[in-house]
Amino acid sequence: MKNLLKSLAAGLLLAGISFFFSCESEDIGTSSNNYSDDSINGIWSGTGGDTSGEGYNDYVENPFVQTAEEPVSTFSIDADGASYSNVRRFLRNGQLPPKGAIRTEELINYFQFDYPEPTGGHPISLDGEVANCPWTPSHKLLRIGIKGRHIARENMPPANFVFLIDVSGSMSSDDKLGLLRNAFKMFTDYLRPEDRIAIVTYAGSAGVVLASTPGDEKLKIKNAIDQLQSGGSTNGAGGILKAYEIAVANFIAGGNNRVILGTDGDFNVGISDQDALVALIEEKRESGVFLTTLGVGTGNYQDGKMEQLANHGNGTYEYIDDMEQAEKVFVHEFGKFYTVAKDVKIQLAFDPAVVEQYRLIGYENRLLNPEDFTDDTKDAGEIGANQTITALYELVMQPFAPFSVPALNIDFRYKNPDSGTSVPLSLDVQNASVSFENASENMRFAATVAGYGMLLWQSEYAGNLTYDGLISWANDAKTYDPYGWRNEFVQWVYKAKGL
Repeated sequence: MKNLLKSLAAGLLLAGISFFFSCESEDIGTSSNNYSDDSINGIWSGTGGDTSGEGYNDYVENPFVQTAEEPVSTFSIDADGASYSNVRRFLRNGQLPPKGAIRTEELINYFQFDYPEPTGGHPISLDGEVANCPWTPSHKLLRIGIKGRHIARENMPPANFVFLIDVSGSMSSDDKLGLLRNAFKMFTDYLRPEDRIAIVTYAGSAGVVLASTPGDEKLKIKNAIDQLQSGGSTNGAGGILKAYEIAVANFIAGGNNRVILGTDGDFNVGISDQDALVALIEEKRESGVFLTTLGVGTGNYQDGKMEQLANHGNGTYEYIDDMEQAEKVFVHEFGKFYTVAKDVKIQLAFDPAVVEQYRLIGYENRLLNPEDFTDDTKDAGEIGANQTITALYELVMQPFAPFSVPALNIDFRYKNPDSGTSVPLSLDVQNASVSFENASENMRFAATVAGYGMLLWQSEYAGNLTYDGLISWANDAKTYDPYGWRNEFVQWVYKAKGL
């Protein structure tokens, strides 16, 4: 099963028309297997499990908006990938996920896309494309793509990491603390001498298991990880306070300062309310220390808390369901641990003469007010080195909308990691008459994963979507698949189809 899962999901975001930025693409290996019903029969044997104690935040799917009434749409990027692997966990166990677990933007952003490298001194590049919508042919899709600057691991600034590990009684199973121990030891293998690691644990109280230690003392670090045992209640707030204290004490100016929290999110003593925890994280992010939250486990998993902590802590959120996913997070996507741009916001101004209605697919809990766009005190999402972010809009065009004219203007704002002042960028996207079949592979794969989320959600906007259609589209959109994640995605669409 683990070898099978190693090829699942990586490539969504788009590479269509590069508008103000361009660059050379790297040579990437390809995957050519096309899966059929027969090829996946008997692969899964999950029997389900009790997930009634899990916590998810409710949200309402974004509706269509009349452009004449609200021509401006504003949102924060979302660099998380947790929803995809958490949904996969449900499917593996023979269950459809609850709606609160399905965040379509995270399904898409789980994957890597073949976007151009940034130019002109900016840490991000922009890319956009319009094509026909495959599930409602009379509509169109707009794809927006962002890529963080490529930085080789050996060229990244020195890191000051603090592992914050939940060792409470709820973490005793192999898919929780056992998985985190192995994952953090894998992470340790890739540390450099100039990097530093401290380990803080929490149960009923917080404690320092390992003071900040150079990354080349790998045996010492791994021995400390191996000694972790679970037991007691869960004072997550106490652990957060101690971890940030250690991170600030060892702060590296110009370096990568980050707390990496591993937990099931089941905080039950001290500050345990989600809003109070968010307020604590918002206070601590002012220290210049970033946050990554890593979720594990089943049964009592608190997805809502984990996602909100990352959203408000200048961080990202991943769910780890096996060691293949740990390898994805800690090895293949290590760049996510180094933020190249923070507080990244997107604002679109639609021309009512061209676009009658629009709908942002996903990002329901990342919406901003129009005035938030230029407010540099308003928090938004981060993007890491080598990372790609994708957003899709479904558009209802005016009956005689002209082609080759700007259908909308897209404004972007970002901050450099050590700056409080945002930098503006912009992109004009033209109306285009391009069939879905002739759209870029990035558009086709992004739309496929968006459709997957819409079917799982049972969206009222799903049009003529079917799982068989998704399988066909995905099989035709995985030339760019460096780690086989797109190829494996097809298998999970088959699994969802059968539930």
